[in-house]
Amino acid sequence: MDNQAKANRSVIFLVIVAALGYFVDIYDLVLFSVVRVKSFTDIGVSAEHMRTEGEYVINMQMFGLLLGGLLWGIIGDKFGRIKVLFGSILMYSLANMANGFATDVHTYAIIRFVAGIGLAGELGAGITLVTETMDKEKRGYGTMVVAGIGLLGAAAAATIGKHFTWQTSYFVGGGMGLLLLLLRVGTFESGMFKHAEQNSEVSKGNFFMLFSNRKRFLKYLACICLGLPLWFIVGILVTQSPEIGKALGAKDLLNAGTGIMYTYFGIAIGDVVCGFLAQVLKSRKKTVLIFQSLSVITVIVYLTSTGLTENSFILICLFMGFAVGYWATFVTIAAEQFGTNIRSTVTTTAPNFVRGALIPITFVFEFFVHRYNIVSAGFIVMGIVTVIAMISVSYLKESFNKDLNYLES
Repeated sequence: MDNQAKANRSVIFLVIVAALGYFVDIYDLVLFSVVRVKSFTDIGVSAEHMRTEGEYVINMQMFGLLLGGLLWGIIGDKFGRIKVLFGSILMYSLANMANGFATDVHTYAIIRFVAGIGLAGELGAGITLVTETMDKEKRGYGTMVVAGIGLLGAAAAATIGKHFTWQTSYFVGGGMGLLLLLLRVGTFESGMFKHAEQNSEVSKGNFFMLFSNRKRFLKYLACICLGLPLWFIVGILVTQSPEIGKALGAKDLLNAGTGIMYTYFGIAIGDVVCGFLAQVLKSRKKTVLIFQSLSVITVIVYLTSTGLTENSFILICLFMGFAVGYWATFVTIAAEQFGTNIRSTVTTTAPNFVRGALIPITFVFEFFVHRYNIVSAGFIVMGIVTVIAMISVSYLKESFNKDLNYLES
């Protein structure tokens, strides 16, 4: 009984540390969107270049996430999930502290690229550890807690970004990450990884395994594509809310930082509800399809709200965030689709490839902005990413209560 109680406490501690890590991760991930206007004004970016230079910097960050997802995913499968948790947070914490000293756009972008590489490892390693450590009937609750607490990091970023200088905001993010390293000393490695590590005949962390088999590749592609609507909403529709609000004839100047904060409030609430609903329905697929349908409705409301006020914008952001609050469930689905020897690779690369997909999505969005207008572009691109996401989730097999202690050959 004492051993069982000790094991339960260890698992709870692991979930808390993973949640706090994701809190810091999200804080640093969205901070640029929060302080974009303030920091760009200080370093001399003109108002007419504010949006395009912002796309350049955030795309550099997303490119870093793409590369980092691959790097940390392979490290996680070859050398262990714990090493990723330590290495990634050290990299992005130091990068964010360096960001406070940026004085021009190109330096800013390069540092965000390095930070992106570091940020890429946090969520995948945390979710992989939680899913491999908890009972299969309860692991959905574990990932729900990680996301629910973690996503509140966006609220912290918006609050600190509003009340302090943008430099201080970056310093705070870096400092929180370094403090979290102390907590991680008490974490433990996944038993499934240790078992797989002893099998010298099985390839571990082999990214190319995902492309060597057609069925496996399509499954991996589907895992990535089902998360596309979330980052389109956060990375473009909310981040560019000042410009979208102007096109809608908003009565107040919409603040992207405020929008990000309330969107992530919604995502945090949505993640908890989504995780709980998946446990009740015993189906992650049905739950994600419900939330994807809700996200379409909320975006239609947003893009048809002429004469927006600040209060109505906040309410819309809250509901848009709630509707795409299936992020933790999406990452859990990805973790449950593959064997232990490439699970970290998949779970780390999939969410970061979704984030990195903001780069081509931005190009498509800009194409339609120039061809039509910013509001019409929002409708068109949301339609495209939602159709792709719904097809993707329909393609995947239900993974609720699936035994994860197996290897990919």
